[in-house]
Amino acid sequence: MLINKVGDARVRVLVNGPASWNVTARVGALPEPVSQTLFAERWSEGVGGTSAGKSLTLAALGAEVVLQTVVGVDEVAGQVLRALEVPGVEVRATGSVSRRTERHLNLLDASGGRVSIYLELPQAQQVHQAAPPTVDPDVTAAVLDLCDHSVPLLSAYRSIGVPVWCDVHDDDGAADGYARPFTAAADVVVASEVRLADVDSYLRDRIAEGAQLAVCTRGGDGARAVHADETGERWYDVGPAPADEVVDTEGAGDAFVAGLLMGLSRGAVVPQALAEASAAGAIAVASAGLGASAADAAAVARLAEAVEVTVTRPR
Repeated sequence: MLINKVGDARVRVLVNGPASWNVTARVGALPEPVSQTLFAERWSEGVGGTSAGKSLTLAALGAEVVLQTVVGVDEVAGQVLRALEVPGVEVRATGSVSRRTERHLNLLDASGGRVSIYLELPQAQQVHQAAPPTVDPDVTAAVLDLCDHSVPLLSAYRSIGVPVWCDVHDDDGAADGYARPFTAAADVVVASEVRLADVDSYLRDRIAEGAQLAVCTRGGDGARAVHADETGERWYDVGPAPADEVVDTEGAGDAFVAGLLMGLSRGAVVPQALAEASAAGAIAVASAGLGASAADAAAVARLAEAVEVTVTRPR
């Protein structure tokens, strides 16, 4: 099951994972590992984190979102929470053991390449205290992002029949990697191709683990996906949606996941939902800010009409 309550008028999504405060610098090229001085073409600071990006985009597309995240009591905690005060997003914040909020320094180049430096990586008090997870059975899907406080929720949501979605970013497919418990529990897996030697082998492995839909995003080249159900496997090449210019790539992958989830939740077949995912990602890169928080469902649907999704064979 990819989505709970398909076609239901009310789309309610649980998102668990990071929200952070980021300083982002745009540079001409990412630095080589040698001593050097770099000058930013421009820089900004604001809310970040993959779960924040998904939540803001899902809400913009019409979902009700419960975002479970960790914040501290430091100088940026209030900034993060204020940035998430948007219609459709309910934040349930847990304190951190260190009392610090997650912070990143990100370097971005024009092609969307990124170096992310973690300045603070807090641990949730509930994980430190080994508290039993609380689950919400009345959600369309549980989006459980990579972090320690998502791990107990993987089995908890599977046990009550709520579809589990996991975005594992630049997973390299290693058997002992941090992402393995996530991909093993997921009904839907989304990863980037950036560290994969063989995309189709990676996707096959995810289906073999039990996922029903596995997707590898390919930046400006679109995405590759496989959907498995009782009738067999279907493979897709997903073209990129047109974007006038690249303004900000922060949260483009999160927007892709949000577009895919919203398409499926409203009853779209898999190839149509993949087209909407590509469209949401393109809207994200063509606008400033995290994800596609300025998008709406109508804009995604219009842009999805220009996305080519073809049925292919495994390679």
